[in-house]
Amino acid sequence: MAVPSGTAPSTLCQTSWRILLVAGEASGDTHAADVVQALRSKAPQIQVCGVGGPALRRAGMEVLVDTAAIAGMGLFEARDKIWALVRAYRRLVTLLRTTPPDLLLLVDFPEFNLRLAKVAKRAGVPVFYYISPQVWAWRKRRVYTIARWVDRMAVVFPFEPDFYAAYGYHVEFVGHPLVDRVLPSRSRTDTLQLYGLTPERKTIVLLPGSRVQEVRYHLDPLLKAATILGDRYQFVVAAAPTLTLADLQRHVQTTRTRVVQGDTYNLLHAADLALVASGTATLETALLERPMVIVYRLSPLTYTLARLVVRVPFIGMPNLLAGYRLVPELIQREVTPERIAAEARQLLDDPQRYRFVQAGLGEVRRRLGAGGAAERTANLIIKMLRQEQTTAAGAGTAL
Repeated sequence: MAVPSGTAPSTLCQTSWRILLVAGEASGDTHAADVVQALRSKAPQIQVCGVGGPALRRAGMEVLVDTAAIAGMGLFEARDKIWALVRAYRRLVTLLRTTPPDLLLLVDFPEFNLRLAKVAKRAGVPVFYYISPQVWAWRKRRVYTIARWVDRMAVVFPFEPDFYAAYGYHVEFVGHPLVDRVLPSRSRTDTLQLYGLTPERKTIVLLPGSRVQEVRYHLDPLLKAATILGDRYQFVVAAAPTLTLADLQRHVQTTRTRVVQGDTYNLLHAADLALVASGTATLETALLERPMVIVYRLSPLTYTLARLVVRVPFIGMPNLLAGYRLVPELIQREVTPERIAAEARQLLDDPQRYRFVQAGLGEVRRRLGAGGAAERTANLIIKMLRQEQTTAAGAGTAL
């Protein structure tokens, strides 16, 4: 346990470690909650507090700052959260300096978390990072910052250990947490029947994004592409739980497209194709081995700035994991109804290509691990806590 100068050592028992956890986004809240549950199953008296949302609350964490208060999107969209971020940062810095925990556990959210890691290390608090910042895509020099301030990191993509090793930094690949989550709960036939869809027509699922800004850029061209594709197909918009269902229904009221919320994995499992906005949804679609067309639009200024710093050959994670353009990607001006419809037809009307894509997505799924990411991460954290405890005890004996 980290002990400030002049402070008596903690008398907490081995299973009463104190962890300060920071998950600054909704996805981080979900993945961190799985880790906390795994930790508590191994060390029931462990104490966890910090930044999180509803999933971490349910897992038993004391939420000091709600994720919803500080989460943002893009380079400019988060500016209205700046003062909430500053207040959260100051509060956590005070905790680290005055009542240091046994461990600082950081989950993604790099701009905030890497600054906090620096404070923690200077306060003598060991730092564990779960889910790497995407330094392999942009700002690669942050690897040196990570190596300096982060003691141990668990990564979720199979190419990340080699990337970090090239900079002399060792990380652990634990598998991707979505492997355990992205599972259908009913059969394809039952899902089609539930929503009044016929198995005689091919089903296309539209995923326009999980944020209002994403839907604004993607939903209209996706719906117009559905109109071009016509009655040979049936369409469903899979609405993210972060969206208002009424707003989406207003957009589709002039079409025969259904809107369904809260059943995305079953819809994808039942679908023949997905038209999906770039992001986590592309990885979820890949895990269900469903061929897709990826679309990606941002505000012109945000996109222009992103092009200056992002250094990856593809925008879609399925293509990055495959190492080649396995599924179509349409970016910015390419995101037109005509292009989307054309790419969809090429996949659906060519059985050989369709099977090739499915096989490639099966390989992508295999590379993401066999599940158990939260369990492996919890084991690494407990091992690190025990090592720190042993080191501290040895130092005390020497004194």
